[in-house]
Amino acid sequence: MKPIPLGTSDLFVTPICLGTMTFGEQVEEATAFDILDRSLERGVNFIDTAEMYAVPPKAATFNATEKIIGHWLSQRPGARQKLVLATKVAGPSRNMPWIRGGSPDLTGQDILDACDGSLKRLQTEVIDLYQIHWPVRSVPAFGGIYYRPTNASEGTPIHAQLQALQTLVQAGKVRAVGLSNETPYGVHEFVRLAEQYGLPRVATVQNSFSLLNRSVENGLDETMQRLNVSLLAYSPLSFGLLTGKYDDSGLTGPGAPALARLTKFESSRKQRWGRPEALAAARRYNALAREHGLTPLQLALAFCYTKWQVASTIIGVTSVAQLDECLDVWGTTLSSDLLAQIDAIRWASRDPAQ
Repeated sequence: MKPIPLGTSDLFVTPICLGTMTFGEQVEEATAFDILDRSLERGVNFIDTAEMYAVPPKAATFNATEKIIGHWLSQRPGARQKLVLATKVAGPSRNMPWIRGGSPDLTGQDILDACDGSLKRLQTEVIDLYQIHWPVRSVPAFGGIYYRPTNASEGTPIHAQLQALQTLVQAGKVRAVGLSNETPYGVHEFVRLAEQYGLPRVATVQNSFSLLNRSVENGLDETMQRLNVSLLAYSPLSFGLLTGKYDDSGLTGPGAPALARLTKFESSRKQRWGRPEALAAARRYNALAREHGLTPLQLALAFCYTKWQVASTIIGVTSVAQLDECLDVWGTTLSSDLLAQIDAIRWASRDPAQ
């Protein structure tokens, strides 16, 4: 895998990124260490985490993932220099009182304090890519599909958030900045204000992108391409729906994988991945994969790996075997006929996990 640049930054990353939100909940520290070791051994230089992780979010596992990665780095001399390390400051916590007391805002000081906490937990002097996990603004994210002006809330302006990020960059604590779960307007406004006031320009946007959620292609891709902002695609397997493991059993029926995310965590089933429409569409894509001699996982990941919109695909795993399976898909190509059939399913099913 040839490293590629992220936006206008000086960061070069592999087109596959190791996502770590399972560490500290589904994955204990020893297994997380094995996954991190294997990922580095196989040439992946990009790791993504967040102060909010592990997932599903709860007070007991808040910050757990960063601590595990920090422990690993402290025991692997030289590993840090080989890696591009990304983390995220949580947006307005609202229904998560363990994050800033449930504040409905994300102030500049919140960003500064959160970054210091992440640096300490990760046991590093600098975060290569520091991202805002979700906006202060009320936007269609995490399963929402409509922007509603009546829900617009006042909070810390984008300009003030950029000023805080500039403080971190100037202090040498952060190399580049990014966004997550953002809209075309949000990306454009962050770039416009950065260019107008000489503030850090966002290098990346980390949004959900998969066969079940191609909403990025409804305009955000043009914004990112024209502004030279790179897409980091998360949930390419749609919480496991696109592996085929739920095809026969459903999410909770007899034979459902007991330790899988959607079976184990009721809160996950209440999100976009738990919609009946999402499972129905996943079954169609998974059947299509098998018709073409591919596993469902191979089809889903090859789709993301080969899309021009995607700079790096974030894969989340719970074992070394799963990691190897995901990495082995790299280099798989999809025929024009198969891509046309994928588009036909999307036309009928749209984006059920948006």
